[in-house]
Amino acid sequence: MKVPFIDLGPQHRAIRQEALAALAATYDATRFCLGSDVEDFERGFAAALGYPSAVAMNSGTSPLHVACMAAGFGPGDEVVVPAFTFIASAWGPGYVGARTVFADIEEGTFNLDPAALEAAITPRTKGVVVVHLFGLPAPMGEIMAVARRHGLFVIEDCAQAVGATYRGTPVGLIGDAGTFSFYPTKNLGACGEGGAFVSRRPEVAARARLIRVHGSEQRYHHSVAGGNFRMDGFQGAILGVKLPRLEAWTRRRRAIARAYLDGIRLEGARLPCEPATGESVYHQFTITHPRRDALREHLAARGVGTDLIYPLPLHLQGCFASLGYARGSFPVAERVCGACLSLPIFPELSDEQVRFVVESVNAFC
Repeated sequence: MKVPFIDLGPQHRAIRQEALAALAATYDATRFCLGSDVEDFERGFAAALGYPSAVAMNSGTSPLHVACMAAGFGPGDEVVVPAFTFIASAWGPGYVGARTVFADIEEGTFNLDPAALEAAITPRTKGVVVVHLFGLPAPMGEIMAVARRHGLFVIEDCAQAVGATYRGTPVGLIGDAGTFSFYPTKNLGACGEGGAFVSRRPEVAARARLIRVHGSEQRYHHSVAGGNFRMDGFQGAILGVKLPRLEAWTRRRRAIARAYLDGIRLEGARLPCEPATGESVYHQFTITHPRRDALREHLAARGVGTDLIYPLPLHLQGCFASLGYARGSFPVAERVCGACLSLPIFPELSDEQVRFVVESVNAFC
């Protein structure tokens, strides 16, 4: 049996006719940059997930950049970012001239360690990017307590956590700004790039909307420095087709995760944790094992696809060499990077495929 790590084909074949009709309507109406398709998606996204409003953008990286602009970060400021995440989480501070400061993670959750955040704060620290990695909400209660003590602007990177909640509150509404990615492989994926920005603070959301279109509320009049972060109409149309299906897709991801959690019995494997404060939406099902590479080869030989997300922590990436970190700076992140392995978890997996993954993992010795 073959079990791919991810296969976008079945999902898109299932919605093909509806998606093509939506794209044709956008094409015929020439709604190419923003427009009613994007506006309809913004309203639908906010209503479905519990946000006061949403600002759709052209990628998942853009709202992180915009959040740093809206926060007013700049030269001389420091922004703390977890060392174990996708690199886009760390770009924003540098884009506005601030310094990225890394901090270690919790081994059990893969998310930012509140104690490490506290230790990383200096008089120059102005903010923190909290990543809800792999769909699991970070420990926001402890993180917000630290942030309040030090007056930090909190950006929640929800790229992998659309639909997740922390103690009943949607991720993205706990801090000062929330950012989302609609990259095609995400739980809610566009047919191309896309992203969104949310905030519990109306003035922050309004500033993000202004920044999105060159800092302009009136054509050719620009009140603040901005950029071109607009979502295109085709992506708004596609996301509008997919959004009503997100809840069912999330239920299926959780069912697959439950089968893995209940079935995998491999000695030495650490499975994703399930804290009482929030339920994961399982963008990834990532385990760790001391013989990760051998396990991956074993699974490949049985036809099970896997991925290494992520094999190298951010503080050891060449682009951040100037920050002066070295191996050993963040031991938990480094240990996880050397042991993590992500298993297939997309909604179209069959029960038979899920059982085969479990059997294959357990057969490793």
